[in-house]
Amino acid sequence: MQALAEVGAEFRAGEVVAVMGENGAGKSTLMKALAGVHPPDAGEIRWEGRPVRIGSVAQAEALGIAFIHQELNLCGNLTVAGNVFLGREPRRGGFWLDRKTMRRRALELLERVGLKVEPETLVEELSIGQRQMVEIARALAREARLVIMDEPTSSLTTTETARLFDVVRELKGRGLGVVFISHRLGEVQAVADRVVVLKDGRNSGSLEKGEITAGRMVQLMVGRDLDPAGRRPVEVAAGEVRLAVEGLRTRAWPLQQVSFEVRAGEIVGMAGLVGAGRTEVARVVAGVDRALSGTVRVDGVALRGGQVAEAVKAGVALAPEDRKEQGIFLELPVRENIALPGWGLGRGQRLGFVRAAEGRAEAERLRDLLAIRTTDVEKAAGLLSGGNQQKVVLAKWLALGPKVFVLDEPTRGVDVGAKAEIYRVIAELAAGGAAVLMISSDLEEVLRLSDRVLVMHEGRLAGEVGRAALSEAAVMALATGVDRACP
Repeated sequence: MQALAEVGAEFRAGEVVAVMGENGAGKSTLMKALAGVHPPDAGEIRWEGRPVRIGSVAQAEALGIAFIHQELNLCGNLTVAGNVFLGREPRRGGFWLDRKTMRRRALELLERVGLKVEPETLVEELSIGQRQMVEIARALAREARLVIMDEPTSSLTTTETARLFDVVRELKGRGLGVVFISHRLGEVQAVADRVVVLKDGRNSGSLEKGEITAGRMVQLMVGRDLDPAGRRPVEVAAGEVRLAVEGLRTRAWPLQQVSFEVRAGEIVGMAGLVGAGRTEVARVVAGVDRALSGTVRVDGVALRGGQVAEAVKAGVALAPEDRKEQGIFLELPVRENIALPGWGLGRGQRLGFVRAAEGRAEAERLRDLLAIRTTDVEKAAGLLSGGNQQKVVLAKWLALGPKVFVLDEPTRGVDVGAKAEIYRVIAELAAGGAAVLMISSDLEEVLRLSDRVLVMHEGRLAGEVGRAALSEAAVMALATGVDRACP
């Protein structure tokens, strides 16, 4: 299958170009060709007017091309300075590390990206946003002239995202070219001078600054206007309490207690800044971690805690934040990924042997129900796009008919087309009587889907915002600790 077919694009000095497209459109392949990760089979790359062959990452870096991946490539056990100059450390006498020069130059670069940490700090001690700035500092240390950023804000807080945008504009002002890959339309509108859109491995179109609107971008990416599937009605008739959390204390925030309820038919959003304690609560509810104290009840029955099998049997399903590491087996077929939770409960087996035919039929049913884009459920899950992998994570739980869905960043790194489909699925889960607790850093997503929003701040619930009062300002006031009252 051809990932790219005669794609053409220009990237200029002093310009921010957003490259957009659905998962599988060819964005990453194009960027990897420019960065020397995957040399192209045909076509021509011209750098400053002359044809070049980029056969390796080293050759790309020698030209001045830096690729900052979505999954940051930093060494957590090295210092900030060590990462910035990794492989290009200044030396004395051709052998000894010149640590004084490293520190001085690192401080200069960190100041340029607005990161106020000591160069001797270990990277593993930094937040995701701070690590992102270290990656940019490393690119500047290598005198990059074209910086490619792949989904740079996917794990950043609102404040960190704003700071990143300031750095992008500063890089542009210094004459660097910036390629910005993002699925978040609002971000592209805020930072891009031009948009290049790919679809099915081909050019779909481009937009100049005055033409960049959400509607135009969506049309070029998916070839149609997206139906606002998943939009919640103003009033939702919630049923009985499905999930009750009382006095929960986690190891991340041992001095804080969290209590809340989610009813059948409800989608309750959980917002807050990164590190506020949302994921820790989700993991305790799903039995992955044990709470220091407190109770989790499903349909009135208390769970012992720290027992995933017990939580699953009680009807709790968790779609984790990191689907590739915690939610799916990339090397296994889609069929087996969907069947695995059931095997743990003894389903789909006879006398200890797996009934493959039955599992295949169920996998194909869920594939069609969730519009998972694969013709063969025996295909390895790792070969699917990010959006389709996320739908496989949902499918494996749907097969068990859970009462409570805990969705942690359900559309992280997912394109707008797949987002609309996942929103539809989430709305249908609630309509079917499930209680949905949805954790998301995407405020637009939270406002769109939630019947009400619980806002975390430093390990505690800072407040709750009802549907009628939902707004970005109301949520952010609570998330930042400005307003502790319930609107």
